[in-house]
Amino acid sequence: MLLTLTTTHHPATDLGHLLVKHPGRVQSFDLPTGAAHVFYPEADEARCTAALLVEVDPLKLGGARGRRQSAAPESFTLGQYVNDRPYAASSLLSSALAKVFRSALRGESRDRPELAATAIPLTVRVPVLRCRGGADLAVRVFAPLGWTVTAIPIPLDEAYPEWGDSRYVDLTLTGSLRLADALNHLYVLLPVLDDAKHYWVAPDEVDKLLRAGSGWLAGHPERGLIIRRYLAHRRALAGAALARLTALHPADEPPADDSVEAGTGEGRVEDVHRASLATQRREAVLAAVRDSGASRVLDLGCGGGALLTALVADRRFTEVVGVDVADRSLALAARRLRLDRLPERQRERIHLRQSALTYRDDRLRGYDAAVLMEVVEHLDPPRLPALQDAVFGHARPGTVVVTTPNVEYNVRYEGLGPDRFRHADHRFEWTRAEFAGWVERVAAAHGYTATITGVGDTDPEVGTPTQMAIFTRDDRNEETDR
Repeated sequence: MLLTLTTTHHPATDLGHLLVKHPGRVQSFDLPTGAAHVFYPEADEARCTAALLVEVDPLKLGGARGRRQSAAPESFTLGQYVNDRPYAASSLLSSALAKVFRSALRGESRDRPELAATAIPLTVRVPVLRCRGGADLAVRVFAPLGWTVTAIPIPLDEAYPEWGDSRYVDLTLTGSLRLADALNHLYVLLPVLDDAKHYWVAPDEVDKLLRAGSGWLAGHPERGLIIRRYLAHRRALAGAALARLTALHPADEPPADDSVEAGTGEGRVEDVHRASLATQRREAVLAAVRDSGASRVLDLGCGGGALLTALVADRRFTEVVGVDVADRSLALAARRLRLDRLPERQRERIHLRQSALTYRDDRLRGYDAAVLMEVVEHLDPPRLPALQDAVFGHARPGTVVVTTPNVEYNVRYEGLGPDRFRHADHRFEWTRAEFAGWVERVAAAHGYTATITGVGDTDPEVGTPTQMAIFTRDDRNEETDR
C-alpha cells in the first residue's frame, strides 16, 4: 500500500526536515506485520514528494491476527492469507504512519521548529483506499478539516464497466495545513474509512484517538461516526470517548449535529443508498425555512457548519449567519465553508458570530428565520427560559425552526431505552407530549403560532426519531431592529 505527501513550500526539500527523513536515501523500518519504506520520488526546491510504502507479510499478519483476535467487521473472512490488506490503505498504513513519522505527528522538528508550526501547501494521495460508505463519505470526513477532497471510485473491473464500482477509491487531498495536523487526520481517518482494524481495540485506543483528534475531533460534524468506527464499534469505548470530549465543551455549546446519535444503533450498519437521519433532518429544516419565504437566516448553535453549508448553497438566502459560543466551532465552520477562498460577493452573504444563546444579543434581531437544530437538549433545563427570552422574546425572527430528539423512539435503538439519552452531552430528551407542551407555552408567551411534525421513519407506537416545531410570529409585519 502506498501514500505520498507532496509540498510546493519553498524550499520544498524542508519536507525532509519535518518528516525527519533524508530525501537522498531510502529508509526501511520493521513493522509487526511487515516492513515500511520511505523514499522521495522527487526532491528539489520547487517540489518535494515523500512516499511511504508498506509491505505486508501475510504470515506475520496471520500470526498477529490470531494472537490479537481481531474484532474487525469482516474478521478476515477471506482467510488469513487471501485478503486486500497488502494492497489497500487501512489501519495497517495508519500504524506505519505512527511508527515512521512519530516526531512529525507530534509537530516536532529540531531543525525547522517554526516551519513545523506553520501551515504549508500539501497534497496527499492514497491511490487505493478501501472506503466503506463510498467516495461521499471520504468527502464528509476530510472536507470539514480544510481539505479539498477528490475521491474517485475505482471500477470493479475496467474491462466490464457495467459491473460498477468497487469498494475502493483513489483519494487525493489538497490544502494548506500544518504537517502534524495532516498526519493526524490521516492517522485517525484512514482506518475509519476502511472500518476494519487489523488488531484488537483495547481501552488505550481512546487515548490515542483523543490525542490525534486534539483540536478538530470535538467539533467535527461526523465525530460520532469517526469515534464508533475508530473504536471498532465497541460501545463502551465509544461512550467513554464521547464523554471525555463532551467534558471539553461548555454546557451551552452543542456538538456538531451529525454526532447526536453517536453511541446508538443508528449508523452502525450504513446503507449508502438511504439518507442518514442527520441528512433527513437538514433537508426538513431547509424545506421549512424555504417555505417560510425567508431571505435572511440565523443558524443558532451552528457548530461545525453542516447546516450553514446547505443554507449558503441556496441562492434565495441573501444573508446567512452562523452563531455559536465556541471559537473552535466557528473556526471549523469557516474552514468548511472555505470563507478564505470565496469570491468577495459571495463572502458578503455569510457571517459567523460568537454569542451565547442564553443572552440577549442585538446583532441577532431583524432576521426572517432562525434555526435551533439539535440545540435545546444540550442546555440545562433551568437555562431554557433564558434561551426562550433571547430568541423568541428579543431576537424575534419571523420563523423559528426547532428540532430535538424524541426520547420515546430510543427503544428502537439497540442498547438504548426510555431512560437513556442518545448523547452524553444531552441534559434532557423530551417525549412527544413534553415537546408539545413546551412548544405551546413558548408560542403563547411570545406571540407565535406553531405546528409540530417529525423527521425520519414513523413508528406506529413511538413516532419519529426527531421532533420538529415551526414557530411563526403572529404579526409578521411588526417592526424589528435591523
